[in-house]
Amino acid sequence: MTKLSLTCRSDRLALKEPFVISRGTKTHAEVVVVAIRDAAGHVGRGESVPYARYGETVADTLQTINAYTGPFERQELRHALPPSAARNAIDCALFDLEAKARSTPAHRLAGVVELHPVETTYTISLGTPDAMAGAAARVPNLKLLKLKLGGTGDAERLATVRAARPDARLIADANEAWTDDLLEPLLAAAAYTRVDLIEQPLPAGDDDALAHVARAVPVCADESVHTTGDLQVLKNRYDAVNIKLDKSGGLTEALDMLGKARQLGFDVMVGSMVASSLAAAPALILAQHARWIDLDGPLLLAEDRPHALTIREGWIYPPSPLLWG
Repeated sequence: MTKLSLTCRSDRLALKEPFVISRGTKTHAEVVVVAIRDAAGHVGRGESVPYARYGETVADTLQTINAYTGPFERQELRHALPPSAARNAIDCALFDLEAKARSTPAHRLAGVVELHPVETTYTISLGTPDAMAGAAARVPNLKLLKLKLGGTGDAERLATVRAARPDARLIADANEAWTDDLLEPLLAAAAYTRVDLIEQPLPAGDDDALAHVARAVPVCADESVHTTGDLQVLKNRYDAVNIKLDKSGGLTEALDMLGKARQLGFDVMVGSMVASSLAAAPALILAQHARWIDLDGPLLLAEDRPHALTIREGWIYPPSPLLWG
């Protein structure tokens, strides 16, 4: 391969308002950006989010990337670095670089003939039932809402939001906050309030109870699934899996994971951490084959990247090559 040069940096992107989940609150998105340049002057970029839940920090991720000297082939990269935010940023930058060097859209390099607009969720932060209902009511043009839940009080949260938005499709994300005792009554509450999907109700590694309850609402693995190798053991516990580039360690692994998940009969959700359009753009390739899409990070930012994704009433349009791909 032509000699390549790699640089990286961290960015701190302000959010429009605090983002609250069961594990805490954030006011900024802390992201890492990789740029890889070839001798002809083509530049590929990738963005990732080091996630404390998985033991990652921005400083460690930058150190890993700065120390990386190759290989710069995407398939070989999967063996050179573990699944991580560091590998994701490099992998997505390599995809972007190849697209620009070959004058071929990244989605075609990934085997997708054409990109179509997709509808993303819009996230309502964890709060009191009335606060969450108020937030849902303030976005009447958005028809697919993702509610962050926290355990005790979730039945009231679901009922109050549903009353405020009888027209909306709802997804609920517990972020591991439920307990075995809460599982069945809260699944029943979700069914009663017409929730489409419950995401990661129990802690990863302590989710055996899901195999022994009637799942009146489909349940999706998030923290419990990272890469293709995780899928088989989840078959009796989950109905769907959430594929995120930061968990899988890049688009290359995520594409294989998508194929295996569909082969095993899982429904697929494509998600991302809170980040900019640069992080969401590669995931749109996966989203072409997903039942649920959760790529609303750009909508949560006070200011996005130049040449940002176009998002109208919850529908995300394919990226400009000036952004990625």
